[in-house]
Amino acid sequence: MGETREPAPRVAIVGGGVAGALLALRAATAPAPARVDLFTARPPGGEDASGASGGLVRGFESDADACRAAAESLAEIRDSAVLREWTGYRETGSLYVLPEGAGPEGPLAVLAAYLPGSAEVVERGRILRDFPFRTLPDRAVAVVERHAGHISPGRLRTAALREAVAAGVTVRTTPVDTVTRGPAVRTEDGGEHPYDHVVLAAGAWTPRLLARSGLPPGGLRVKQIQYSVGETPLTGIGSFVDESSGLYGRPYGDGTFLLGLPTDRWDVDPDAVTPDGALAERVARCAGRVFGVPFAFAAGRTVTACDCYHDTPGLVLRQVGPGLHTFTGGSGGAAKTVLSASRTAAATLLAYT
Repeated sequence: MGETREPAPRVAIVGGGVAGALLALRAATAPAPARVDLFTARPPGGEDASGASGGLVRGFESDADACRAAAESLAEIRDSAVLREWTGYRETGSLYVLPEGAGPEGPLAVLAAYLPGSAEVVERGRILRDFPFRTLPDRAVAVVERHAGHISPGRLRTAALREAVAAGVTVRTTPVDTVTRGPAVRTEDGGEHPYDHVVLAAGAWTPRLLARSGLPPGGLRVKQIQYSVGETPLTGIGSFVDESSGLYGRPYGDGTFLLGLPTDRWDVDPDAVTPDGALAERVARCAGRVFGVPFAFAAGRTVTACDCYHDTPGLVLRQVGPGLHTFTGGSGGAAKTVLSASRTAAATLLAYT
């Protein structure tokens, strides 16, 4: 007699951003795949993080676990012509100025395993010589990477959705009202759909959906993200993060640069996010101080959105209850880790069955 096979688990993923789309694709194409429904209703207002993200990607992160996920994701992109096309990857190099006193040795060892020869540590004198900084702390240290740059998370989402459908994922566009501990998904048209597992991957809308469902937030909070694109004579630098000033950015094209600073707008309504004009002005002033060049942004070139942050940062599958999970909390940097994180999350999810 032939061996009786267990039926494939039924999985619902709520959220059609790049995290949800890639998780659906990974779960549907695993060696023992799931039957996946992907609920992709877009939010009624505002831009989601996948569409708004500046898309900076590099291997280095100051935390070794985050570094592993980022380096593995970047190595996967660079090793695959398909993924380079899906992501629109552009290799510009990366500079990461560490906070004073931070030691990069552990993460650098991780990075070297995935992208050998890509990174080196440089001190203040060389940073000032090789890059267009005009001011840095006296003991500044930076990690310079050759294999780094930026991607389009929105473009990656589109490709992942297309491939997920081809792999048998069912896309459902009816908005989700609540989820239950069944677990099940209740849609706004009154339907209730039971599953073996339900994953909330709705980014900034995840805490609201949890609250509406009577479930705890699990350490998740919403924060505004914002950057401006403007004209500047700044040259000689690719993607960068300067922890000493908070400034980050990348070349945008045609004499323009994308620049941003972290916001302090927490627990905002993701459907009603508005530009922080004072922050945009601080970005321009900070760029002038750090690089010694003007940065002029035009009206309409400040991009705002929200992302989901977790008190332990990282895009990770987190269990809320039996059969209920969240897959968010990348804290504004999920573009760097989403390929690795989605593979790990899919394997973890399918191991529960």
